[in-house]
Amino acid sequence: MTDRISAVSDFLLQLDALKSVNRRTYINGGKRVENSAEHSWHLAMACWAFAELLQDNYDVPKLIKLALLHDLGEIGAGDTFLYSKNRENAHVEERESVKQIASHPGNPITAIVELWEEQEAGQSKESKLLKVIDRLLPFLHNITSEGRAWQDNGINKSQVLKMHQFIESESPEIYGWFIEKLEYAVDQGWLNAS
Repeated sequence: MTDRISAVSDFLLQLDALKSVNRRTYINGGKRVENSAEHSWHLAMACWAFAELLQDNYDVPKLIKLALLHDLGEIGAGDTFLYSKNRENAHVEERESVKQIASHPGNPITAIVELWEEQEAGQSKESKLLKVIDRLLPFLHNITSEGRAWQDNGINKSQVLKMHQFIESESPEIYGWFIEKLEYAVDQGWLNAS
């Protein structure tokens, strides 16, 4: 029994490394950047809340699992900024990192790779909602920090629109809210209008 507990404890400490991966998103109104573990927890809670709000028969336990592990690969690969030019290849390093984490001898969770691949593919109802909310949260933080991450990184309205366009077909209601807040950010001078 002690060996099993020690092994899973080692695995949990490996997962703890996600707390050391900083993102470019400012939280608490711009006081500091969030780390990927905080983001994953926030995403899990947000997905749960939206699943309840939208009432579309989501598999909520599965949705929460997808959210909790969606950035697990960043332990080895680091975070890839939404507007990065190297974004298209980020999944390759992340996939290798997820496989390495899943192969830890103390890992009792057999479905890590399978669930990570599901969220990466974005085809299930749950993974589609996850993708929408994963884009929504940093946007929300930009609104509450008066566009600090956008300004720090020289991001403009057309870039934000491009990276959030898919939400229109997935959830017109959320997209409508997004457009309203986007225009507000431009009007306030938090986001360059070009």
